[in-house]
Amino acid sequence: MSNSNNNVNGTSVLLATVIKELNSDNLDDSLEKLRFFFPEALLLGALDLIDRDSVIVYKTVWGRPQYEVLGSTATYAVFPGLPSANGHELAYCTCPAYAYSVLLSETQLMCKHVLATLLARRLARCVERPITADELASVIARQCSL
Repeated sequence: MSNSNNNVNGTSVLLATVIKELNSDNLDDSLEKLRFFFPEALLLGALDLIDRDSVIVYKTVWGRPQYEVLGSTATYAVFPGLPSANGHELAYCTCPAYAYSVLLSETQLMCKHVLATLLARRLARCVERPITADELASVIARQCSL
């Protein structure tokens, strides 16, 4: 494994620890730590999405949550908690910023939609909506047509 990959894995582990320790009692301290990992614009963008109640979690009857984030120009599907080969959790977003900044240029660890979802989950700030199987199929079809 290259040194670059080791650095990214180490950074991801540290970031996961900061997010895991985040709660409303230590919010200021945690936000200061998050500034180490993200540019100010990305962090503020994620916090703005949370403040505007733009992180939606659809609760299925079988217990699998489906996340959506209402972005400034479109609605994006976010998939937190994806398994990886090295045992760490990954996340994915359908937005163009994720495709470019995270996957292609590797200049960011995640987009603001993923960060907003991770933070909103920890702070219990997701807007919860129950959903039937048919409604979920419509949501997924809409997400796939983006």
